[in-house]
Amino acid sequence: MSRLARREARTGYLLLAPSLLGVGLFLILPVFVVLSLSLQQWNLISPARWVGLDNFRSILSDPDVRNSVLVTSLFVLIVIPVQTVLGLAAALLLNRRLPGSNLFRVVYVIPWICAPLTLGVVWRWIFDPSDGALNALLGQRIEWLSSTTLALPAVAAVAVWSQVGYVTLFFLAGLNAIPAELYEAARMDGADGRRVFWHLTLPLLRPTTFFVLVTGVISSFQVFDTVYAMTRGGPAGRTDVIAARIYHEAFEAFRLGRAAALAVLLFVLLVVVTLAQQLYFRRRITYDLS
Repeated sequence: MSRLARREARTGYLLLAPSLLGVGLFLILPVFVVLSLSLQQWNLISPARWVGLDNFRSILSDPDVRNSVLVTSLFVLIVIPVQTVLGLAAALLLNRRLPGSNLFRVVYVIPWICAPLTLGVVWRWIFDPSDGALNALLGQRIEWLSSTTLALPAVAAVAVWSQVGYVTLFFLAGLNAIPAELYEAARMDGADGRRVFWHLTLPLLRPTTFFVLVTGVISSFQVFDTVYAMTRGGPAGRTDVIAARIYHEAFEAFRLGRAAALAVLLFVLLVVVTLAQQLYFRRRITYDLS
């Protein structure tokens, strides 16, 4: 390298240093700390003691952990299809540029930018069986958050409501990226609206769909704030998601090793699900719109 090239490279690394330092301290280092804690027993008071894989054996045989994995999986299976379909439908309507579309774009995104804990508190009041707004509107008393049947769907509905704007914006960006010439050519070939949607719009939205599904699944598996504010685990553990179980193990039961092992388990689960999605979409994604 010439002297000028070395000087430019040195300047570039110096400019990147603050960001690299932040990534190392707040993203990479915590991963190794959690991996180390998952192999130890620590209650925040006594000195940490090395236990190897005992924490993993303990959580894998714990019925409460198995319940959390099941509850979280059910939560994801409810939220992801509903918010994806609603987000796509809203994006298709907004893409028509009807009067008031710009206002609705702002309205849709407001729940997403609000603090999840605050939303959880508000929705807890809305679902309150005694003086909640929803029961007052329906004119009858329904135990939304204390019913073993209704608690998880109610929490999932709030998650969908708060995330559908995020999904809508990305689908809307994907729709705007599709060249109008393709639609004109399809209409000239005699394709009706349904065929255009299934054979043109959806295939060209596959990159956006992949992104929306991956980020949606990750955020749904990691949900905590809203669920904790609304139910704190819910009746008979029906809303005891994995993140809430990690919080319980770490800051209520003071078992930092088990909490770290659960965090590692959640990480592995997310990696497996993300890889499965990538393998599914890899040969089904169209990137070239020219």
